[in-house]
Parts: sequence; C-alpha cells; structure tokens
Amino acid sequence: MSSTTRNAALRSPSRLGRVAAVTAAVTTAAVIAGIAANGPAAAPARPAPPRATAAARATAVPALAGGGRAVTESRGDASAKIAAVPLVLTAVDRRHCPATASACVDLTRHFTWLQYAGRVSYGPVRMEPGKPGSRHQTPRGTFIVSWKAGPAYVSSTYREAMPWATFFGTDGDAFHGGSLTSWSHGCVHLTDANAHYFNEHLPVGARVVVF
Repeated sequence: MSSTTRNAALRSPSRLGRVAAVTAAVTTAAVIAGIAANGPAAAPARPAPPRATAAARATAVPALAGGGRAVTESRGDASAKIAAVPLVLTAVDRRHCPATASACVDLTRHFTWLQYAGRVSYGPVRMEPGKPGSRHQTPRGTFIVSWKAGPAYVSSTYREAMPWATFFGTDGDAFHGGSLTSWSHGCVHLTDANAHYFNEHLPVGARVVVF
C-alpha cells in the first residue's frame, strides 16, 4: 500500500465521525425548533362530569324548612312561589282581621301574625295550612284558643310531633311547629321558634280569625 492510500485510510474514520456529529447536531436543533414553535404536547383533556338528566332534576326533593316534618305530600314548585310572596299586610288582610282578634291567618298567602288592639305585635310569619279542597283543609272562621301543649306533644290521631301546639279549632286544629313545604292535616304549621312564640303569647280564650 502506498503512503497516499494509507493516509487516506487513516483519515476516513475521523471524517465519518465529524459527519455523524454534524448530523446529530442538525437533528437536535430541528427537534428543539419544533418544540419552540408548537409548545409541549398537551395533556389529554379530562372528560366532563355527566349532567343530571331532566328526569332526575324533576324528581329532586326540595329541602324542608321550619321543623322539618313532612306530614303529607310536598307542594313542589308551589313552595317557591309562596316563599316569594312579601310578608306585608294588605287592605284585604286588614279588612278580614278585626281589631278584636289576637291572631289572624291568611290561607291564600300562607302567613299569619299576632296583634293587640288592632296593631301587629308579631309577624307576619310564614305558615303552612291543610290542603285546600281536601278533607284536611284548614277551616275558615273565628275560633277561640282552648288549650296549649308543650314542646314534646304528639298527636294522638296521627302519631306525629306537634311541638308548642296552641289549639283553637273545634276539630283539633292548632298552631304548632311543622313543615313549611308540605300540607298539614288541617293545622297551621309554623317554624318551631314561631310556634313557641305563639304558644307563649296567645292565652286561652284569645280569638283567632282564619280567612
């Protein structure tokens, strides 16, 4: 082998190494340029949580107010409409509630109040009566408070709690703590706190007007 051929052979490996290094550098630069232009690969999106169906929303049970005892069927959306009625007495209330009454109950707008000598002394507050047109509808008329019970009283007819019951009707009707979202059995449901107040401030013999 001539000296020229030998020298060429010795130089070949180093030339190949340089070519490989240049190729690797070019490839690396291209990858970096691609990342800079497009950004890092996005993580896969999480699936959205399933939405409640219309049927599920329609059967949702509303939260109970007041004493939280559901006595009969819930009134559903009607509860929200009643809750939106402003607690303000109107000329109609004044006309139906005489000055001689100690307590008045507005069955249409679902509220009640106490008064003394024709002036409101407590309320109006929300209440829930018996279902109109049913055998449990709250009777209209003028009544007299006949007797009162304490916080642990239980109905002997329906076996349900009637805390702070203040009886005024001839058929066992009373103000007492109960649900404000379900019809009563004819009584006037109040929150437990309001039932307690009525019980303490309505003496036996006081006049109650329900209209």
